[in-house]
Amino acid sequence: MEGYIFSFEMKVRDYECDMQGVVNNANYQHYLEHTRHEFLAGLGESFAEWTEKGLTPMVGRIEIFYKSPLRSGDKFTSCLNIKREGARFVFLQDIYRVSDNKLCVKATVDVISVINGKLTRGDEFASVFEAYI
Repeated sequence: MEGYIFSFEMKVRDYECDMQGVVNNANYQHYLEHTRHEFLAGLGESFAEWTEKGLTPMVGRIEIFYKSPLRSGDKFTSCLNIKREGARFVFLQDIYRVSDNKLCVKATVDVISVINGKLTRGDEFASVFEAYI
């Protein structure tokens, strides 16, 4: 999608839906996280390898606005942009239903950096994102 540095298409699975037949709110966080991990993989980075080295980016805060529901079988595109605010990397993430390009979720995810259990300014990750921030 235009206007984003990364987008990733997925499909809603039956077990992600609640009794009303729509995606359970908690699953949107999984979609957003998976998108961030795929973005990193596309940059040649591995969240798992970072963790093994003691480098741990962690969600410090997340704000999600639910705009329109996704239902079982819906294809959707999860998109992101990134900016840096002090020690935080802020992911601006949106999810659109493919069939009608309707905005379903608008999220802001603040990611903080921890090295060997200690909060840092995030400089160790800045070089990974420098082309985008």
